Amino acid sequence: MPSTKLISTVKNLLLATVFILLSSFIIIKHKDTSIINRVFDTAVKQYTGMLEEAKDLSYYPRSTDENGKLKQVGINDWTGGFWPGSLWYVYEYTQDDFWKQSALKWTKSLEKNQYNNTHHDLGFMMYCSYGNALRLTKDSTFSPILIQSAKSLISRYSPQVKSIKSWDERKSYNKKHTWKFPVIIDNMMNLELLFFASNQTKDPVYRDIAIKHAETAMRNHVRPDYSSFHMINYDERTGEVLDRKTVQGFSDNSLWARGQAWAVYGFTVVYRETKDERFLVTAQKMADFYLNNPKLPQDKIPFWDFNTGEKGYVPEWDYDPNQYQPTPKDASASAIMASALLELCTYSNQKLKAKYFNEAEIMLETLSSKKYLAKPGTNNHFLLKSSVGNMPRKSEVNVPIIYADYYFLEALLRYKNLKEN
Repeated sequence: MPSTKLISTVKNLLLATVFILLSSFIIIKHKDTSIINRVFDTAVKQYTGMLEEAKDLSYYPRSTDENGKLKQVGINDWTGGFWPGSLWYVYEYTQDDFWKQSALKWTKSLEKNQYNNTHHDLGFMMYCSYGNALRLTKDSTFSPILIQSAKSLISRYSPQVKSIKSWDERKSYNKKHTWKFPVIIDNMMNLELLFFASNQTKDPVYRDIAIKHAETAMRNHVRPDYSSFHMINYDERTGEVLDRKTVQGFSDNSLWARGQAWAVYGFTVVYRETKDERFLVTAQKMADFYLNNPKLPQDKIPFWDFNTGEKGYVPEWDYDPNQYQPTPKDASASAIMASALLELCTYSNQKLKAKYFNEAEIMLETLSSKKYLAKPGTNNHFLLKSSVGNMPRKSEVNVPIIYADYYFLEALLRYKNLKEN
């Protein structure tokens, strides 16, 4: 029989161990909460300043221009919905009516975009704004606007190509090629609007088009190694692939960071809506290719393209290796990927769930550090610094961009919900 003293010692050791574990858990929870609180506190300060500067409801905050001033864009720009969407996320966190009214005002300014059929970005423009408005207010008057937006989007669908046309016919950057029916990987992000429309109307046409588009993207955008091409140019009469390009990346065969993030996010959404395992496997393998890549920095903020300047990767644009040194990182790609992983982990087995959650957590910790999170009163009132818009066009390099803020806030809210549930 063990002595009473030994039993007492063991009990004390067990109690001490439990206390240490609980203390560690509390510290971790406090640390996590402090990150979320700090970012949203910063958002309140930054966006209060933005609302004071950006008062014209026909111009939407997008980035910083070449003179260091706030860059705003008109209603047709694909980024217009991210500003009201970001305001909705601040309202969701704070539950402060000021942010609700600000978000409503900016959301309603986009109403006529429901009839915009000039490009594929209706999901970005309308679902990020009106979709969040409907979700958070339950105001059913927003639903018809979203359904009309979906109608405008599917007007660009081709039964021959089995895809939604992204851009209208255009010349390549070097003017040597004409793209008749270009489809970009970003288009995967607009499919959520179509699933919503079918769920609301019970009309399967929107859902069917979304699935066909995703299947075509899986077949033609995704490379054998699960990296992705940015743009596929099709013959609109036959659906034949004419070109596989990576227009906004370094070269056609390179890994453009934001494009890979769009793909992981988009295929995850399609799996959510269909429960078709093909889309889950594609999202997971594309996520793994990105996360396991030896060129992904330890802080998980990727270079704008993983293969910039490397042997075997030949750009079709005027690349000057000395113009941007060191190679710029893209905070927006990390924000999008973090948000995608925090949904993808909920559909994955325990091993992948832990991997995706932990990787997203590191991304959020880095993005919320002083290196990337702006000090209040700076950065033209945006949250995140150091994103890259379109390097081949030398546009929006090492500047804040509104969609980085949007997906960063979305990721933090998803992170918060996962930690609490």
